[in-house]
Amino acid sequence: MEIRKFEKAQASLLGFGCMRLPVLAGKEAGIDRPRAMRLLDRAYDSGVTYFDTAFMYHDGESEELVGQWLRGKPRATLQIATKYPIWMEEAGTLEECLRVQLEKLGTDYIDFYLLHGLSKNSWEKVKQAGLLPKLKELKRQGVLKQIGFSFHDEYPVFEEILTAFSWDFCQIQLNYMDAEYQAGVKGCELAARLGVPVVVMEPVKGGSLANPPEEIAAALKSLHPAWSGAAWALRWAASQKGVMTVLSGMSDEAQVEDNLNTFSSFEPLDEKECAALEKVGALYRARTRVACTGCRYCMPCPAGVNIPALFGLYNHAHIYNFLEEARYQYGQLEEKEKPDNCVACGKCMQKCPQHIEIPARMEEVREWTKRVF
Repeated sequence: MEIRKFEKAQASLLGFGCMRLPVLAGKEAGIDRPRAMRLLDRAYDSGVTYFDTAFMYHDGESEELVGQWLRGKPRATLQIATKYPIWMEEAGTLEECLRVQLEKLGTDYIDFYLLHGLSKNSWEKVKQAGLLPKLKELKRQGVLKQIGFSFHDEYPVFEEILTAFSWDFCQIQLNYMDAEYQAGVKGCELAARLGVPVVVMEPVKGGSLANPPEEIAAALKSLHPAWSGAAWALRWAASQKGVMTVLSGMSDEAQVEDNLNTFSSFEPLDEKECAALEKVGALYRARTRVACTGCRYCMPCPAGVNIPALFGLYNHAHIYNFLEEARYQYGQLEEKEKPDNCVACGKCMQKCPQHIEIPARMEEVREWTKRVF
């Protein structure tokens, strides 16, 4: 397993994300502990050093599980990353949250500590709460070894945050279908210029890129028959400038083995392979059902329908042939936001810059949701 070394930090190229550990009876908080520990052991024994958890993962059980597993390992041989969610009231203050996390993890220091999911709003809270000097002091004391942040917002916000403090690392969402989304490749390159190592999350787009539709899978296998869809996505992420670690949320044995095989003898993608992924991206985008850009000019809907969200999940399911994520997103909507409430008033069409026939397409979405959900 390659260990990528930067001036500020170093870690294994593959990181084990502990957000999607195997569970009992499909319950989010009920981790299958013996099985999860076997997965962690397999990764550790194969050279993975970076294990990523958070205060909120598996309703708080992830940190407990990682702590239980950690007690059987020489502490200096691995690195634990966890996060402080400033937006989560039940986490308490930074000091209160960190005290609980250290107890759960059974350790007196944390290798990589992140401010969780920073955005424009939460960044303001960070500044108002004076967290940066506190983090700096905790690092001086040795309680935190490396200080960073994970990010969910647009590039200008990322640039502001990245340049406001002497960060040891940062974590961004990045995959070959979302190269310009949020911080994107542009943010990755900025971090590289500033010497801030990057940890990549969602390299497989929440699993959407793991099992490509038939025609896309065929295009990829024509070049590398043995590479899985996930392997292509992980290799693309690991090939980006400034990347230290690529996280994968592994929940079963097959995923662990595939990921270990991907990174056991890693080589960055060459020009031919990058060109293949550009063609794959075009094939994916051609599967879009509604040309909605999510601009939200159509909102608010007089009837309460969440037009961009519905078109977004409809597109996602068809682009990636991935109903699981669409079903989850649909379940998060309030009843008034669902397509049954569309009255076909047409007011949305008057504001849509893409000139989408929204009522007709919403009826299409309504029929589809009834059929598949």
